[in-house]
Amino acid sequence: TTGPKPPLETPCIDVCEMDACSGLCIGCGRTIDEIAGWSDMSPGERRAIMAVLAARKALNETVKG
Repeated sequence: TTGPKPPLETPCIDVCEMDACSGLCIGCGRTIDEIAGWSDMSPGERRAIMAVLAARKALNETVKG
């Protein structure tokens, strides 16, 4: 038998606002397509995106300077 599903791992911090210049959420650093497709992605796909979010957000902040 299968038990309850574990909670979906997400980088969302409830600061959901898209940056018009970069197209990234200022809270989590994901694109709108990544956010929309998050629940349909495999755990590996989600982990791959999560692995680059910190660098993506840092680069976005550097560009905005």
